[in-house]
Amino acid sequence: MKKLYPGEAYVQSAGVHSDLDVDGFAVAVCEEMGMEIHRHQARSFDDLKDWGDDISSYDLIIALSPASQRRVLDLTRFYHLEVEYWPIMDPTGIGETRDAKLDAYRQARDQILKRMLARFGPSTATLNAL
Repeated sequence: MKKLYPGEAYVQSAGVHSDLDVDGFAVAVCEEMGMEIHRHQARSFDDLKDWGDDISSYDLIIALSPASQRRVLDLTRFYHLEVEYWPIMDPTGIGETRDAKLDAYRQARDQILKRMLARFGPSTATLNAL
């Protein structure tokens, strides 16, 4: 989102659970498109709250898994903000070889990219491999 629409919106990513590092396959397939996420740290919704990020200050939350959708709907039931669910394939655990795993992650990445372009319109930036 930040790469496609630089400076147009405040964007923060969060999930149901937090992990210290981003998945290496996700890093690899994003780098193919010129997006560097290797320094990104996955955060949970609780982490955002602990760091002072008030969920009620957002206009839109996009959930990418059924678990995150349930958590977001629970967290936002008292706030007036939009929640969308984008059913994106979970690539973890798919594929036996490195190439097969990378292909699964590329599919998930491309699903997210298509959803963003459909929802927010053409990118205001140029990506290396659109």
